[in-house]
Amino acid sequence: METLTIRRPDDWHLHLRDGDMLRLVAPQSHHFARAIIMPNLVPPVVTGAQAAAYRERVITAGFAQPLMTLYLTEATDPADVVAAYKAGVITAVKLYPAGATTNSASGVRDIEAVRPVLAAMEEAGVPLCIHGEVTDREIDIFDREATFVDRTLAPLRNAYPELKITSEHVTTKEAVDFVRENKNIGATITVQHLMANRNDMLAGGMRPHFYCLPILKRSTHQEALREAATSGDPKFFLGTDSAPHPTHAKEATCCAAGCFTAPIALSCLAHVFEEEGALDKLEGFTSLHGPAHYGLEPNEDTVTLTKGAALDLPEEIEAHGQTVTLFDPGHPLHWSVA
Repeated sequence: METLTIRRPDDWHLHLRDGDMLRLVAPQSHHFARAIIMPNLVPPVVTGAQAAAYRERVITAGFAQPLMTLYLTEATDPADVVAAYKAGVITAVKLYPAGATTNSASGVRDIEAVRPVLAAMEEAGVPLCIHGEVTDREIDIFDREATFVDRTLAPLRNAYPELKITSEHVTTKEAVDFVRENKNIGATITVQHLMANRNDMLAGGMRPHFYCLPILKRSTHQEALREAATSGDPKFFLGTDSAPHPTHAKEATCCAAGCFTAPIALSCLAHVFEEEGALDKLEGFTSLHGPAHYGLEPNEDTVTLTKGAALDLPEEIEAHGQTVTLFDPGHPLHWSVA
């Protein structure tokens, strides 16, 4: 197959940052119609009014259809969440365990403190997006997701059975299995977790541009993610988790977590789905399952991917005084978006 036309995709997990970085990266997601925009700014987006203001900045920067989220804190007002959702200001609320990832210091330390918000969300039909990792220092970083599934996600699912949950950027077989076995829960899968495992990041030297959170796992988990993404199961859909950092912050003694994949996400995914003999399932993963999970219609317009010579990709993207290094999968990509 040399060409493939699919409904225009959406990105159900995207970091756009703010200020000059926002102006640099927002246009780089032009292959996607809509995107769930992460609220972990400094300071975080915690009220409906702040989400509405951030939405305008995102549109001005060049991304036309942002779907906004609120950052869940232990001081979040349930009434503000419900009002923002009913007004169409937000699409979901994001739960970060405090300290789990970039700009998560204001996140949830005690799940008991946010139960009134979760109850109000369940009643009003507000979706909850979860960064599913524990942050206990005694838990090995490669085990933090599986521990979260047992310790936090399972009890949360039982306590709020009608709450619609998105388990974001799943990275383990345990998380894949949990999503399949429970109702009212879907999962996003990233580009980098489909294309790479921890050997790609660590063998022969540390590659900082592969470092993200949740961290890349062993190959058996990568295989489980590939199977889930290419299976046609509507519970799994694309969330790139494209997370730009200045190049100097990635290439540092203590490097920032995140992979900037937005400009090449579809090329990478076509590569993966072709390797798995599942190009016919690509449209579902990128364009159909996510809207169904969030109760939205798929996009009417289409994009066409064409297979040809290896893409000539820039190593870095620069604008507005910012420089970001593009994710490099380590091998040529041959699918381009017309």
